[in-house]
Parts: sequence; structure tokens; C-alpha cells
Amino acid sequence: MRTPGILLTAPASGSGKTLITCGILQAFVNRGLKTASFKCGPDYIDPMFHGKVIGTKSRNLDTFFTDGDTTRYLYAKNADGCDVAVVEGVMGYYDGLGGIRTEGSTYDVARTLNLPAVLIISGRGASLSVLAMIKGFLEYRQDSRICGVILNQISPVIYGQLKNLILQELDVQVFGYVPKMTELSLDSRHLGLVMPGEIEKLKEKLNCLAEALEKTLDLDSMLHFSREYDAEKSFTGASAFYPPEIRKINGRKVRVAVAEDDAFCFTYLDNLELLEKLGAELVPFSPLRDAELPKEVSGIILSGGYPELHAQALSRNVSMRTAVRKAVEGGMPCIAECGGFLYLHRELEGTDRIFYPMAGILDAKAYRTEKLSRFGYITLEAKKDQLLGPLGIKVRGHEFHYWDSESCGAGFHAKKPVGKREWDCVHGTQTLYAGFPHLFYYSNLQVPCHFLNACRQYEQCCASQSSGVREQGKIFCSTDIV
Repeated sequence: MRTPGILLTAPASGSGKTLITCGILQAFVNRGLKTASFKCGPDYIDPMFHGKVIGTKSRNLDTFFTDGDTTRYLYAKNADGCDVAVVEGVMGYYDGLGGIRTEGSTYDVARTLNLPAVLIISGRGASLSVLAMIKGFLEYRQDSRICGVILNQISPVIYGQLKNLILQELDVQVFGYVPKMTELSLDSRHLGLVMPGEIEKLKEKLNCLAEALEKTLDLDSMLHFSREYDAEKSFTGASAFYPPEIRKINGRKVRVAVAEDDAFCFTYLDNLELLEKLGAELVPFSPLRDAELPKEVSGIILSGGYPELHAQALSRNVSMRTAVRKAVEGGMPCIAECGGFLYLHRELEGTDRIFYPMAGILDAKAYRTEKLSRFGYITLEAKKDQLLGPLGIKVRGHEFHYWDSESCGAGFHAKKPVGKREWDCVHGTQTLYAGFPHLFYYSNLQVPCHFLNACRQYEQCCASQSSGVREQGKIFCSTDIV
């Protein structure tokens, strides 16, 4: 049977979901429970905080990226063998596509996975009005799935009074409260929360939080709800939803270099695991610290992250910039998303407002803006045959960036799921995907297959000059010339 789970949500962002989720995760881990964690939506940073608690990587669940069966598969696969799973919501509970639909919302994830939802309500600056807010969330959708509430930033005295009223007037469990804990706040940066490694004594603070929550939350009741909620409607394990399109590419594993350091850290782990299922051997490397690419690789993945914070250090690593440029110009398949895309530019403006030389594959500058550019979910459609698939292939992703480029490319056409906004983007060739959109491979399993097939073809071209031409020290496949 599926792993028991519970979902934590709130009326809006900034309600304390991440802090409380990490505290509950830490409390479960301290009890000796093998715990899985998930984040609703496309966020990269919150799962990193989860991972610091549970000691393993947290995953994303997103019903815009994946259909119901695939979402259930990913939950079951990643929670397999665990005692409990904790899912952190995104934005407000019902906030979905375009801010006007419930599709893609935390509520949509709760419905898809048949999870009980716990509503975190801030008691700051309110008292009886808290009941009106809870009542509204319970009744906005008949199948709200909200089974309980946690009152945040509230005193023990006020909590006792409100708890009695909630139990008298509303059909919902009260799981406790969280007092004000200013010493445990999580600061933000332009892409969301700061990174876990930047918070001094984070693990110590989370253990203090877990100890406090053991006293103020009824964690035993939450565990009971996770196990008993609508059990007759529960779905079975991952094998019941294993996507039939996943087939390992024949032959030995093809080696793919994956950027992994403080500058390039926004990578969907389900994407990487899918590549491994398809026959990739993933080799981590650091554009910040390493002098060259790993040996005998036939592809590169440059993920998103914070290259702008490390622009000077990236620029000073001349040997790595040179190695990446020569590899990509020599026809090695490369996926560069957002931060990775910035790295491929001729110059990148750092957070210090200085422009630094980068890999120089794209003859353009990447520069800072003062607001989010083209923010949100998109569906991409290829305008020509290219690395990730033929003309017309579609894949889903999202954009979230305060930096922009003099040359965003035009290999794909992006369209918002709600509204009329659409635009061209991405430098797409037979060997390169370079653009701001972050992709989720499970939205179209053909995309990673095309990438790995190109890596395999490059590998074969390097092994046998008869399938390509050698010119000025470069090896090109006949169909993969950039």
C-alpha cells in the first residue's frame, strides 16, 4: 500500500509553511520515523531545507507538469519504504494556474494523491476572525480535504480560547499551535529563501524547533490522520503507475556531466533519476572549483542556480570556461537552463553590478533587471527539429528569473496556460538547448530520450571518425553541427 502522508498548506505565501514543515519533519525524524518529504509546485529551494532535515533529497509534486497517474507514480516511487510522507504546499491552498484556477494548486495535489490537508493559519493581529478564514477554506470546495488546522504565531492563552471555539463551531481537528519564534525565521533572497548552508547552526535550530513543536502540536493525531484518511480510496504503490514509455537505451551507459555546486544547484532530482533509468551515468562536476570537465563524458547539463552570486569566481576559472566552450562548440550535447544559460553568455552581470566574462558560447550579455521576467508556468513547442525533439514536440516548464539576456533565442515557442501571453525563447540546435525555461522531463518522456540519443550519437562519432568529420580539432556528427 502507499506510504501514509499529510499535506501542510496555508492561505498564502509567507504563512510559515516551510519553517513548520521542517520542524515537523525534524520531529518525525527524531522519533525514528523514516520520513519522505515533498514540495508542491516548481520550487527548488524549499526541498533543500527538507533535505537538510531528513538526510535525503526532497522531491517536487506538480500537477501542471504531470498528469494524475504520473503524479501518483512520483509520490509512490519517492515515498516507497518510508513510514510517513510530509508534503509542503505552495502559495495559497487554492491558488493554481494563472492565479484564477485550482488546476496546479496545492488543493489539486491533495485531491490527486488523496491526502489529508492541514491548514496553517496565522493568528497574528486576529482572533475570532481566524474562524471565519478557516470556515471559508473548508467550504470553498466541497471536497476541500482539509482535516485540521495549526494556528501559527499565537500565544498559548489565545490559542486555548480559539481552539474551543473552532471545535464547537467548525467540523475540523485542531492540531495545536506554534508560538512566535523570531530566532528561527528564514530570510529571503530574490529567488526565494536563502540557501540552507547560509544559515548558521541550521540543524541545531531545527532540533530546537522540533522540540518546541512536540510540546505544542499533536503530532500523534497528525500521524493517525496520515494513515487513516480515506484509506479505502488509497492507491497502491509505484509499480501500478510506472510509465510504460520508460525504456533503457540499449548499450552501455552514456556518461553525462552534471553541474553541481553553489552556483548550479537548481535541478529536479526526478529528472536526473529518469536519465539514469534511461541509461545515463551522471558525473557531477563544479564549474566553480574544477579545472576541466569530467573525462569521457558525452553530454553536459548546466542547471539553474545562482551564478550571478558567484560571477567573479566563475569568470576566474578560465580553464573550465574554455573546456565548456570547446565541448559545446565541438558538438557535445548540452542542456543549459536559466543559470546554466547565463553561464554560456559572453558576459554576465554579477550582483555587484560588474560584468564578468563567461563561457562565451552565446555572443550576448546577461544583465540584471529589477523585476521578475516572464514568470510562471509555460508550455514549450519546438519551432524546428533540435536537440530535445522534432518540430512540434511539446514539454512543460517554468521561468523564474530577475536576470535577462540580449539574446533569449527563438527555437521554442512558449505559451502561458492561462491568458494570451506567448513568446519565442531558447537557443535550440541539434546539440544545444540553452534558455531560461526550467523543464520537467516527466511532462514529456521523449525529451530526455532525444537528449540521451544525441549524447549516444556524439559518443559514437568520437569513437569512430568514419561517422563524422574532424576539423581543426573538433569532432562533429553529420547532423549535429552547431
